[in-house]
Amino acid sequence: MPTFRLAPTPIALAVFLLASSVVQAQTSNTPGDAQTMPSVVVSASADASAEGLSRAYAGGQVARGGRMGILGSVDMMDSPFGATSYTQQFISDQQARSVGDLLQSDPAVRMSRGFGNFQEVYMIRGFALDSDDVAYNGLYGVLPRQYVSPELLERVEVFRGASAFLNGAAPGGSGVGGAINLMPKRAGNAPLTEVTVGVETGGHAYAAIDVARRFGEQQELGVRVNAAKRQGETGIKHEDHDVGMFAVGLDYRGRGFRLSADAGYQNFDLDAPRPSVATSGVAVLPSAPDASHNFAQPWSFSKERDVFGTARAEYDIAQDVVAWAAFGGRSTKEANSLAEPSLTSTNGDASFSRFDNARKQEIRTGEVGIRGKVNTGAIKHTLVASWSGHWNEARNAYAIGNALATNIYAPVYTALPPTTFFGGDMSNPLVTQKTILNSYALADTMSFLGDKLLLTVGARHQQIKDAGYDYNTGVLSGKQYDESATTPVAGIVYKVNSGISLYANYIEGLSKGLVASGSFVINGETKVVDNNGEVFAPYKSKQKEIGVKYDAGKLGMSAALFSTDKPLLAVVGTLAEMSGKQRNQGVELSVFGSPASGVRLLGGLTWLNTELRGTGKPAINGKQAIGAPETQVSFSGEWDVPGVQGLNLNARTVYTSTQYADQANTKQLPSWTRLDIGARYLTQLAGRDVTLRARIDNVTDRNYWASAVSSFDAGSLVLASPRTVVVSATVAF
Repeated sequence: MPTFRLAPTPIALAVFLLASSVVQAQTSNTPGDAQTMPSVVVSASADASAEGLSRAYAGGQVARGGRMGILGSVDMMDSPFGATSYTQQFISDQQARSVGDLLQSDPAVRMSRGFGNFQEVYMIRGFALDSDDVAYNGLYGVLPRQYVSPELLERVEVFRGASAFLNGAAPGGSGVGGAINLMPKRAGNAPLTEVTVGVETGGHAYAAIDVARRFGEQQELGVRVNAAKRQGETGIKHEDHDVGMFAVGLDYRGRGFRLSADAGYQNFDLDAPRPSVATSGVAVLPSAPDASHNFAQPWSFSKERDVFGTARAEYDIAQDVVAWAAFGGRSTKEANSLAEPSLTSTNGDASFSRFDNARKQEIRTGEVGIRGKVNTGAIKHTLVASWSGHWNEARNAYAIGNALATNIYAPVYTALPPTTFFGGDMSNPLVTQKTILNSYALADTMSFLGDKLLLTVGARHQQIKDAGYDYNTGVLSGKQYDESATTPVAGIVYKVNSGISLYANYIEGLSKGLVASGSFVINGETKVVDNNGEVFAPYKSKQKEIGVKYDAGKLGMSAALFSTDKPLLAVVGTLAEMSGKQRNQGVELSVFGSPASGVRLLGGLTWLNTELRGTGKPAINGKQAIGAPETQVSFSGEWDVPGVQGLNLNARTVYTSTQYADQANTKQLPSWTRLDIGARYLTQLAGRDVTLRARIDNVTDRNYWASAVSSFDAGSLVLASPRTVVVSATVAF
């Protein structure tokens, strides 16, 4: 396994100059100008930073700010970007079963699924973010790749827009429209012992324990332990989930330094999970079956085991100068036997083939950096320099069976069929892919006019190495490259007053290069492109955005206008080339906070226009992208019932307009609206604080296709979940 080293590069020189300039500026100050670093009281989780997490906004559902990659934690009114940070309180009150379950409340996000599997995919501003590319405390690839237990998390931070400069290129190549960073739990100042038990429709049971303590004369050592188990049939008939997790979070607050570490284990087992439905064989989409209906084969399953961990340290080099280092890793073992139906008729007829997959993955990742403040005359600077690295080795093998017939309305269940075609050794898969990323970043946030005007400029130079290997021989294939690119950023914030900020930004995304594929027709004959298998250099996506943020103390609002261009692979003549473009542009409106006593609001609207351009195919030029609805609304409200202390009623509505399942826009999913309602009651039993929660998702039990999974030029359909009742009780000891 290669070791990442910080070699004598331009960033090393930048780090030296940064530290030298800041220390020199500080030592030149007069004694009367010296400032004492304030002590920090951490009441929730911390990320080994001096400032800890941003405090919660009024109502406690979201935070005032969040982590902005190498820029650190930034208050929402100081940030030239759009972001929302959901708190642990909101995660608990929603009884969230996954990150995707929680993000139903975000108007900029819609849930989808990985191609042919059960991986969560988050559609942000109409672009997919794979769960492989979700960050954990700033590091990519550490968390389990298909599903993350919400019991691990203190915050779910959603960044809207391209983010290659802030976080580096996502190793999986997704994330053009946004990024998600998950923050771990830490021990607060008060001891914590909570036990939660619950059950939901189908008999699916849940139990969790959360324990936190601090030790030492100054309470400098913190320990937080979380464990959870979910098991049983869900509201989808015969679908069984078995999920278990255990995690330990440690932190140490020393004099002038801070340390933290996390270690976790998770198993994610699905039996007879309802698959997506491929649509390439039909011209018109069939109506959605009953949402509780399961057309999965009884022998199908998906199993994943993950062991993961991180370590992070911060050291105060001098006043207002801090250096940090973070490292993490994950070891994964997966096994699947899948049977996704592919429609052959609008009456629900379909074919399926058994597809088995064995996967092992090892990931190592890390970053080091330095951040400091210095003044040049009337201009204040916050300078940052960092290096990040990512190493990924994946082993894969697969086996495929012959096609069999079924129907999504009246499934034909079969015994486990044999497999007839193999790629690699299922019992000992060979290395099929290696990816190495290295990047260096520099940035300067300048403050003018007494902090009323903030200007951020910077750039990241990213190197991406990717190599593919033959499944059967392990020999290096022709699909490899070693390329680099530089992605800049420019952002500006103007504070009209303490409650209004205007902002604008230009930022780029970076994705690893695509592999040439496709076909063309000549003299009535379809032929594969001449350069099939060629690997292209990493490609950039370019985003421009302007917006306004409003903070009334108890009620916050924002509005943004954005446009993002993503290059596409297109067939030009007899070759596949990077010449097409997908343009997503739209408007986002959001509201959050507690405008009146006992009332909390959260939600907003996203209007999105997507267009395919220069694809080389007249039939799809000017068409909308797959799985990108024009209108998305998510809005929730909570009300503390007067006269009944501790009782809260809440409701959420989610609306998604029509979307397409093909690039030609001939297959359209109908729009849908979902209503969720809930109640929460805080009381005391036997001297213990007890929180009782109940929620009903999809109250009207509506049947609908929830999303279209984008796969090349076709889409697969994901059926919505049925009406689901979830109840739980949390006892604090």
